[in-house]
Amino acid sequence: MTDDHGSVIIDVVDDHILTMAINRPAKYNGFTPEMMDELVDAYTRLDDDDQLWAGVLHAVGDHFTAGLDLPRFADRMQGGGIAGERGRGRVDPTALGRACRKPIISAVKGITYTLGIELMLAGDIVVAADNCRFSQLEPKRGIHATGGATIRFVERGGWGNAMYHLLTSDEFDSAEALRVGLVQEVVAAGQEFDRALELAGLICRGAPLAVQETKASSRRYAMEGEEAAIAAFGPTQAKLSATEDFQEGLASFVERRDARFTGS
Repeated sequence: MTDDHGSVIIDVVDDHILTMAINRPAKYNGFTPEMMDELVDAYTRLDDDDQLWAGVLHAVGDHFTAGLDLPRFADRMQGGGIAGERGRGRVDPTALGRACRKPIISAVKGITYTLGIELMLAGDIVVAADNCRFSQLEPKRGIHATGGATIRFVERGGWGNAMYHLLTSDEFDSAEALRVGLVQEVVAAGQEFDRALELAGLICRGAPLAVQETKASSRRYAMEGEEAAIAAFGPTQAKLSATEDFQEGLASFVERRDARFTGS
């Protein structure tokens, strides 16, 4: 595929981590419909493949993404959305439709505008380079964010911080993103991908089914409330305690060694 259309490059690291690289650096990694479709494919593969336990979203070049290449998305936007597979059974990278069950760490750098913020907030952990430039620019283009920013910015940063940045469409840096809770770590530029990969490796030391249920429990609380989350504790724990990985976890505790989980 030519750089004009862009692509998403995938790779499997250490058998269990799927890396997904946004690849259109000549255009500041601005998203085309083809790139969005490839990202949907990548997220769906991560979700469906039992041997993949975590994902890392990152980018080729100096920037994460300038957001959507708006002229190319005009038809989709007029049809009501940008995620072509949202609500159609495949994984939506903005997690507004089918969400990925596996943990996703985003490594962001340089220009991280609009969809870039929404993709990182749809994941679970964000590692930001210290040269990031964040902005939710949609109101300056005559539209509003529909990839989750109006929801997750409020969840992570609180109402005042969300309105401060969403309504002004200002540009803010990594220190401000850390202050308001949009990112979890800030590292020197060039180290963000390695740190995200390191965090994915740490997550993969846990039992994958237990990790997935931990994420599911937190999402259940965020979307359905405390009662629903509490009600699911018992049945979920019973299901996990019937797995081979639970027996391995017990054995590793007794034998004082690292567990060797298999996802079964």
